Amino acid sequence: MTKTPLSNIRVLDLSRILAGPWAGQYLADLGAEVIKVERPGAGDDARQYGPPYVRDADGNPTSENFFHLSCNRGKLSITVDMAKPEGQEIIRRIAMESDVLVENFKYGDLARYGLDYETLHKLNPRLVYCSITGFGQTGPYRNRPGYDAVFQGMSGLMSVTGYPDDIPGGGPMKVGPSIVDIITGLNAVIGIVAALYNRDQNGGTGQHVDLALFDSAVAALSHYVQIYLSSGTPPGRRGTQGNGGVPSQMFLCKEGGLMLTAGNDGQYRRLCQAIGHPEMATDPRFIDGPTRIKHRDALSAELQAVFLTRMPEEWLPALEAAGVPSGPIYNFQQVFDDPQTVAREMKVTVKHPHNEAVDLVGSPLKFSETPIKDYKAPPLLGEHTAQILERFGFGADTQAELKSKGII
Repeated sequence: MTKTPLSNIRVLDLSRILAGPWAGQYLADLGAEVIKVERPGAGDDARQYGPPYVRDADGNPTSENFFHLSCNRGKLSITVDMAKPEGQEIIRRIAMESDVLVENFKYGDLARYGLDYETLHKLNPRLVYCSITGFGQTGPYRNRPGYDAVFQGMSGLMSVTGYPDDIPGGGPMKVGPSIVDIITGLNAVIGIVAALYNRDQNGGTGQHVDLALFDSAVAALSHYVQIYLSSGTPPGRRGTQGNGGVPSQMFLCKEGGLMLTAGNDGQYRRLCQAIGHPEMATDPRFIDGPTRIKHRDALSAELQAVFLTRMPEEWLPALEAAGVPSGPIYNFQQVFDDPQTVAREMKVTVKHPHNEAVDLVGSPLKFSETPIKDYKAPPLLGEHTAQILERFGFGADTQAELKSKGII
């Protein structure tokens, strides 16, 4: 079997919920051995979220829910009570033979257990230790807890998402998915891989990678926040409209709608031809990018009137033929029925302990020489405890004693 990019890397995953587990899942996709540590009897908090649940072969719901499935594939699960000295020793022993540790405990929590960066770095100087917290390891807010939605509000993301205040339904709006967790998890992967490269190729050692959800949210606002930094004036909320080239928005059609972006003058002229209104390309109000931005509301209104005359499936082939970036507004069934989704293998089916065929979202990373093919189901709680502890020197008798004390 072809090796995957991180096939010689071991990751100790102490994280829960989403940002940390998301990072761990990407590392597992890339071939790392990811050992997920969970609380005996309860597991990752995400295991308590649901429904929906995986159904067994008879169609009955099981203990495995959608949230856990979404961010834990390919991992090995062990149960360890890290509040007990014996549990801490188990984690330290695994950490001494690991390349990466990922954790998302509150600032300072793991120091109580002797599992903080400073302690483990002395035991294993090669360890890349990644901490994911709400506000990071420094600053006046470092002790504060926080969840994705808090950072969507605090970062300014909600201030530029939604419709203007002066129209029905206007006001700041949360992005649907937990996007700050997702972005932070991806940033963690970037930081971890960079730290591994520095360790292995630049003669460095392990180091502490400090990730904050707040930082990740602010940085992800990119050109939106740069508008403010460059002008002193923050961008407003424009619903589905973008803040770049105009037009860029959703248009309602006779039924349903479509999304399009004509980001330059050539695309705009082709758009006008495709919808049967070439005169709009020479209208002085819309003649070039700056004038279209100035008159965006008028242009939007005129285009909306045109698109309301036909169905999306009538408009989209003409727009595609004209080279105008556009697409339908899909629900999830339509997403996974689309031949492009199928061709890119964005739905994968894995064998699960409760069912022979469980569908998951595939990785977006496509490699020519080391493709990601060997997907494995997210683990059951503690599924791999015995085999992992045996590997690290905890024999059957020791395991039985630890289990009798509730340590594992």
